[in-house]
Amino acid sequence: MKDAKEMRRKDSLFTFVDLFAGIGGMRIAFESVGGRCVLTCEIDQAAAQTYCLNFPPKHNHKFFGDIRALPTSEIPRHDVLLAGFPCQPYSIAGLRKGLKDDRGAVFLEIIRILKEKRPRAFLLENVKGILAHDKGKTFDYMIELLHDCGYVTNYAVLNSMKHGNIPQNRERVFIVGFKSKKDAERFQFPKEIKLTKSIHDLYESGSVDPKYFYNGRYESFTEISSIVKSSNTIYQWRRRYVRENKSNVCPTLTANMGSGGHNVPLIKVRNGIRKLTPRECANFQGFPKSFKLPPISDSKLYHQFGNSVTVPLIRRIAVEIERSFRS
Repeated sequence: MKDAKEMRRKDSLFTFVDLFAGIGGMRIAFESVGGRCVLTCEIDQAAAQTYCLNFPPKHNHKFFGDIRALPTSEIPRHDVLLAGFPCQPYSIAGLRKGLKDDRGAVFLEIIRILKEKRPRAFLLENVKGILAHDKGKTFDYMIELLHDCGYVTNYAVLNSMKHGNIPQNRERVFIVGFKSKKDAERFQFPKEIKLTKSIHDLYESGSVDPKYFYNGRYESFTEISSIVKSSNTIYQWRRRYVRENKSNVCPTLTANMGSGGHNVPLIKVRNGIRKLTPRECANFQGFPKSFKLPPISDSKLYHQFGNSVTVPLIRRIAVEIERSFRS
């Protein structure tokens, strides 16, 4: 993947707002096809710290925290609305309260902004589990609300390893919408492409801090070492057992990765058994090498990359949205 600076075109073909921005994965992708970000909204302070380190504030750009406190009058006119809105209420691992959960209700803030600002298009991202929540009723209601805003919508479940050439088994649902029927008809979700990168391509090439190695430091090491045998597989420690990913790609990176040992991706290397480093998690989400990691705890960095998007996959969607505008 190209360096972040190389990816950003000097000419702005369209503008966008980056809601629930996280650490800026969607922004990198959309800037790479000529977009210019005019507003960012992210409530998590640690994520905002990482975001601002990589996207220093500009005079023509606004940054807000809680979307519920974001006045519509403060939102600049824009062509595309981006929102990887909170997934916990809809994921299998979450509380599954849907729109009744405070984190689910923020979807209604997206509806508020779409109705008031009327951008030309939007891209929403969430976990695959949202499709099945309440037997599909939650998702159907969301689509109905988007239609009521005057948008022609479409959605697809895409996988990072099948659609982004990144060896991570990560399925996410993407919803696109266009004000214009013609724009909507021109848009196509990315097709599957051949996976040419291997997990070894994304490991750190230099020495890795000893703190990431398990070698005898933990109670679970005996069990882990009895199962983690192959250097061509990424394993997961699931608190009480080890899961082997037999597809030879990285299992889905999660927001609770690294917290209490749950869902930690494990690899066998020449020096022993260790977990993926935060930089390697960035690699498995397709972030450019130039992306900076702030001096914060590893647990926060793991959380941020688990919550993020796979940049090359988003870029392929961004290409299609931009193409639909100019065809």
